[in-house]
Amino acid sequence: MTEADLHHLLIADDHPLFRGALREAVSGLLGRAEIGEAGTFEQVTERLERGGEVDLILLDLSMPGTRGFSGLMYLRAQYPSLPIAVVSANDDPAVIRRCVEFGASGFIPKTLGIDAIREAIARVLAGEVWTPPDVDLHRPSDAETAAMIARLSSLTPQQVRVLMMLSGGLLNKQIAYELGVSEATVKAHVSAILQKLGVESRTQAVIAAGRIEAGQWPHQPQPPSS
Repeated sequence: MTEADLHHLLIADDHPLFRGALREAVSGLLGRAEIGEAGTFEQVTERLERGGEVDLILLDLSMPGTRGFSGLMYLRAQYPSLPIAVVSANDDPAVIRRCVEFGASGFIPKTLGIDAIREAIARVLAGEVWTPPDVDLHRPSDAETAAMIARLSSLTPQQVRVLMMLSGGLLNKQIAYELGVSEATVKAHVSAILQKLGVESRTQAVIAAGRIEAGQWPHQPQPPSS
């Protein structure tokens, strides 16, 4: 990494103190860097929709507007070539593996020291996938989990947004207003989501979304027992 390189990074975390710590880590690593900050997931999407170059997003898993893997899923679907490193306090090995399976370029625990964070960011910027060295990324997922990940990965960016809004309790007309589309379009998205997730009802889709956000794997959503 040379002094002449100008890197564009976006730090997405709802804690200002941690954003400041990450900014300090990045500033000490890169000779020239343009560092943006976002405290909500909406600010992340607004920043990306405005255009402009971003070389790496440092993304917290849990921030206003997203929970669990849903934000990562959305960004991966919407911006498939944009590197995303998850920075999280939850360093459970299963969570780290899921992040990589959903397309993260790295997973940086918030418990790391500043030098280790800098090394991790440098490796990701160099095109590598960085995770803590003691995490076995090659441990195979069970068939049920792998099938659900494949289903979720088949959702379009708009379908991911609709699913996130469904899990937030919004009605079709509210989702239509938020997305600037017709209710008929929202209904079509909901139907496609049900088909892709292999569930039969809106309620089951919301249960699936809740499990995505909570990281509760691998069980398929089941209808409530009568």
